[in-house]
Amino acid sequence: MQHFIDHARSLGRRIASAPEERERFGRLAAGQAPQALFITCSDSRVIPSLITGAKPGELFELRTAGNAVPHYGTRPTGEAATIEYAVGVLGVPDIVVCGHSYCGAVGARVRDEDLTAVPAVAGWIRSQLPEGRGEQDGGGDPELAAAAQRNVREQLERLRGYPCVAERLEAGQLRLHGWFYAVDTGLVLTHQPSVDAFLLL
Repeated sequence: MQHFIDHARSLGRRIASAPEERERFGRLAAGQAPQALFITCSDSRVIPSLITGAKPGELFELRTAGNAVPHYGTRPTGEAATIEYAVGVLGVPDIVVCGHSYCGAVGARVRDEDLTAVPAVAGWIRSQLPEGRGEQDGGGDPELAAAAQRNVREQLERLRGYPCVAERLEAGQLRLHGWFYAVDTGLVLTHQPSVDAFLLL
């Protein structure tokens, strides 16, 4: 933890000592205009800015166990609020749903693990992640990678059920992307709807 504290303590000094950084961070105070909503897993090995090279202000992020997007409903959730704000207020032109290899949430669902000791985790995984296995290898254990890719497709379908998403898709103002990140190699695959397969980005 100490190295996190040291970095946080020195961040202001580092920004203040570099004119370009002062200007860049100063612009953030005027508001945000992210280029994409990036929905991915809470897994600490998945770092959106590392994968994309995004700088502060360029990605609006939503992180959940298993990069799950809850079905749209009448009961407000933090996930739905994040999606609605990104699409309806910030007007992001792109949404990426990014799954990954060695995903613990997807693995627990595939293996039907006993999660009685963590009931919130168990309930989330049962209600948010699809059952069964996929059919496409792409990094890590083939069965787990296939299931993680199938999960990405499922979450993209759920996004289409959000009124704000459906409206902007219909207007041609929004694009959806399904990605799969291999944590051990850094390779990124993208879902190609024309062949319903994940291919190198």
